[in-house]
Amino acid sequence: MPEVFLSIKNTLSEKGELIGFYKALEIVGRIVPLPLVTLHVCFHPERAIKDAEVIQNAVNKLVSSRENVNAPTRREEKVAVIGSGPAGLTVSLKLAEKGYNVTVFESLPQPGGMLRKCIPDYRLPRKLLDEEIKFLSEMGIEFKTGLTVGKDLGFEDLRKEGYSAFFVGVGAHKPRGIKLEGEEIEGVMHALDFLWKANAGEKIDLGEKVAVIGGGNVAVDSARMALRLGVKEAVILYRRSRDEMPANPWEVREAEEEGVKIEFLVAPRKILGEGGRVKAIECVRMELGEIDETGRRKPRPIEGSEFTEYFDSVILAVGEQPDLSFLPSEIEVVEGKILVNPFTMETTMPGVFAGGDAVTGPATVIEAILAGVKAAESIDRYLRGELRNE
Repeated sequence: MPEVFLSIKNTLSEKGELIGFYKALEIVGRIVPLPLVTLHVCFHPERAIKDAEVIQNAVNKLVSSRENVNAPTRREEKVAVIGSGPAGLTVSLKLAEKGYNVTVFESLPQPGGMLRKCIPDYRLPRKLLDEEIKFLSEMGIEFKTGLTVGKDLGFEDLRKEGYSAFFVGVGAHKPRGIKLEGEEIEGVMHALDFLWKANAGEKIDLGEKVAVIGGGNVAVDSARMALRLGVKEAVILYRRSRDEMPANPWEVREAEEEGVKIEFLVAPRKILGEGGRVKAIECVRMELGEIDETGRRKPRPIEGSEFTEYFDSVILAVGEQPDLSFLPSEIEVVEGKILVNPFTMETTMPGVFAGGDAVTGPATVIEAILAGVKAAESIDRYLRGELRNE
């Protein structure tokens, strides 16, 4: 954002002119599902005037406004929601508000999906996520954790239990491989596994210097988390330039302010080990060429620019994908994502709907919430016999 606009925002903030911002907070709390999550993950100083006190005041008001909310009269129909990330939680809430009996099936020990597994506590305090889950439980939503659909029970089992409609929102929990030589060496880990262990409070031996390979928000979160775990150096290796980096610019800037180093136009070629553990990474410097299918300039290696950099551990943050191996064959999957009707969010199997990362691939929290809202409306129409092919 141009500095002049930031200056104007700062001036308005100093003068107490925050009427528009507080109005936005009121709207968020009234119409956006998961408002506590939205306020912390989706609001940022570059998009709205924000400080910890303002957000905390808004959170307190939202929590107190929920105290007298009564669950609606229950309908007979039962809906199974598979996955408790932002899309699944949103579907559950919107259907519960309409009186449906909703059960959420989550393979992890606690509900929250990617919100709990991968978003660091400094971005989304766990107590606020727990507050959201508590509110949903009070709305009559049942959570069954540590239970994997497709392994512990299948769709037909759920139908026999009386479930009339389904929503699949399993998220993109499966890391993509990059076929990098040496990635099996001890000290190399995938970003999702690393963040999950870190968020769970497990002890992780990273050594003094860690390399994070990738350029998205998960890579930035991993590097910032590594610093919080005590490493002396966290270095992101990214094969394109800053302009092509997919991570949010403000997240990148905050990471650098915290001490994260970023080496642009650098690509790893091989991870080297010594004594069975990570020792270094062989890299090559890159230059940008023609535009590729992603709309970004394609990186290509510079001949003779190879170099070796020493690291104690490596975190691979090169993309995630949903694990859809549990789905019935009637549900069509295209390029690793569930195919849905974009208007109704219904899959190719009648009565089964899907949304979030399982449909789009890795995306934002607010996009998953929007998908959940759309799917809930369609599920309601389906159960009322009003849904038609559009």
